[in-house]
Amino acid sequence: MPTIFATLRHQFREVGKHLCPDVYSELQQTVLEWLRQRTKERDELGVEVNGVILQSFHWYLPADQQHWKRLTEQAANLAKAGFTAIWLAPACKGAAGGYDVGYGLYDLYDLGEFDQKGSIPTKYGTKAEYVALIKSAKAVGLHVYADVVFNHRLGGDTEEEFEATPVAQDNRHHEMGPLQKIKSYTGYTYAARAGKYSPLQYHWYHFNAVDYNSYEHEGDPIYRVKDKSFADKVELEKGNFDYLMGCDVDVNHPEVKADLLHWGEWMLDDFGIDGFRLDAIKHIQGDFFHEWLDALEKKLGRTIFAVGEYWTTDLNTLNWYIANTEGRLSLFDVALHFNFMNAGKGGRGYDLRKIFDGSLVQRIPILAVTFVDNHDTQPLQSLQSPVEPWFKPLAYALILLRRDGYPCVFYADYYGAEYEDNGNKVTLPSHQWLLDKFLAVRSDYAYGPQNDYFDHPNVIGWTRLGTEAHQGGVAVLMSNGDDGDKWMNIGHPSAKYIDITEQVQEPVLTNADGCGQFRCAGGKVSVWVMGE
Repeated sequence: MPTIFATLRHQFREVGKHLCPDVYSELQQTVLEWLRQRTKERDELGVEVNGVILQSFHWYLPADQQHWKRLTEQAANLAKAGFTAIWLAPACKGAAGGYDVGYGLYDLYDLGEFDQKGSIPTKYGTKAEYVALIKSAKAVGLHVYADVVFNHRLGGDTEEEFEATPVAQDNRHHEMGPLQKIKSYTGYTYAARAGKYSPLQYHWYHFNAVDYNSYEHEGDPIYRVKDKSFADKVELEKGNFDYLMGCDVDVNHPEVKADLLHWGEWMLDDFGIDGFRLDAIKHIQGDFFHEWLDALEKKLGRTIFAVGEYWTTDLNTLNWYIANTEGRLSLFDVALHFNFMNAGKGGRGYDLRKIFDGSLVQRIPILAVTFVDNHDTQPLQSLQSPVEPWFKPLAYALILLRRDGYPCVFYADYYGAEYEDNGNKVTLPSHQWLLDKFLAVRSDYAYGPQNDYFDHPNVIGWTRLGTEAHQGGVAVLMSNGDDGDKWMNIGHPSAKYIDITEQVQEPVLTNADGCGQFRCAGGKVSVWVMGE
């Protein structure tokens, strides 16, 4: 049965066929207002599903081919803790074989089954172990989201000669020379797989551009393939940020488009995947995933969840992407992550009242996937921007215990991590004890109307009043300075509340109006639920 969402998207496309581009563009903007109205209706109806995603990996997991097994063993406990979905690392064979994190994609159809790139398993294990993990996760009620890497290919099997034009890395509109013959590793034959699952072999004409030419090694250009152009609906950094790395996949090529659709069907049908995390979408034609997901839903007859990684803090850009895709995708709230990073670095000098300013969850909460850190932001990565350890409990309270957004917890924050890169050692502490408490509160108490008390630069709080099905509510108070206290209404008169973080030992008693003087320690967060 089509959702209201899907019906609306269809209506917009049909109307758009009869309008000039400028009028249709204005019409698309109403999608944003429609989405905000859906949020209001959700709140009025009390329709709340307190889902939580676990990003079930980090960049520096050991390359021991055992991770799928570890997650299989952890699945039941994760569901019991309060997670409702698990985002799995890229399962496809990468150019570095058993050492590849998965984003250096070589073969979409090798999930650890074929002897390619020096190994049969991927970094995380074999195809059979991947299948067993998915079955175990779904058996305990977890939704499973697969990571999709469509932008590029690396590790080509053979060199091919073709014509291309060199363009500058920092300005893709600037041609550095004439059309010329180049030679690059654009032949992907997948010999070990021998056509199983998909007969398509990739060649130079399946790509828009490459960054390697064995005939010429100077100047570090990007080579745009003859008769190809960069996509127009992409990030405008560097003039045009269609090209990111390796062999840039031409998603508009008919053979490529058909193969990527076939892969999506394969993942959904054969493995029971519930949804997707879409990698590097700002480098891919802005209409592609919208059309890809619609085609999958039409074939399968069901709605598919998808969240895209559009790495920007510019809310106007995200508004454009959401309007262009007619609300088809959720997006990671990158701006909120950087607010958390700045708050951690700023200490008591940061105004907590502004913690949601410029964020997607503030603007269009129904499409915001909120997070604190991830595999790109962790220390020693190219996009490293880690949130300070002392602020992480506050940040997780802000995404797990409030009404808006679909929160995602980072594996390294939950379990902790120790790793080394180029002689640099990193230890990330585990926050599992506290996160488990937050997850339990989210599951049992964080429902109903929300009252915000963002009225002090260093001490902020909120209450959720609960519902008939989830009574008692919750009060949250945090400080980035000294010990704090605040009178807040939790809607339950003459009741006792206790701090589940165990930072404050003395309970709070509410008055006849349901108000209480809730407290927290300096630089900490306290979470209050009804006690006996």
